[in-house]
Amino acid sequence: MNVVVATSNAGKIREIEEAMQGLGWTLSPLGSLPLPEETGTTYEENAALKACAAAVMLGRPALADDSGIEVEALGGEPGVYSARYGNRDSDVERNVYLLEKLRGQTNRRAKFVSVVILAYPDGHLETYRGELPGTLLEGPRGANGFGYDPLFVPDGETRTLAEMTVPEKRAVSHRGRALAALREAHRDGPPARETTPGV
Repeated sequence: MNVVVATSNAGKIREIEEAMQGLGWTLSPLGSLPLPEETGTTYEENAALKACAAAVMLGRPALADDSGIEVEALGGEPGVYSARYGNRDSDVERNVYLLEKLRGQTNRRAKFVSVVILAYPDGHLETYRGELPGTLLEGPRGANGFGYDPLFVPDGETRTLAEMTVPEKRAVSHRGRALAALREAHRDGPPARETTPGV
């Protein structure tokens, strides 16, 4: 199956390519095609906006995800607004802003959430969700990964996501778990549509 990856985020593309190896899929980058603005209030809505737009524009299945980090002490912020939190322009600036918001907080619990949607040109959707609980540090560690990875230590780990290799991160990450569910569903071919969850 020829599937377009509806994102311009190089880190996400790399994770998706690694996760889908061996399925027999051909993954194509979105290129310069524009995606709609993420106006949804849930991960599902935002992922569907991107996947559906790409599927219709290109006439073939498209894969998109929306993900974010939810911090307990901040009432679930930044959530779906993680990529533009505090109107900061870079990962480093958003990390600094999050740490400023958490200054003085003893509760450092958080979780990453990812929703992956595979959209077909006829409008059919498949939805897969993954979550990763953990703890936020008071400063960044590690040079790998992207987003909030340098601040986040998954439960049961001593390293941040940014201190892990791509395969190590994929094995435990929220996006890795959502992609693993997609991969399992397609192991023997596309799942039956009447039993496939939709948005």
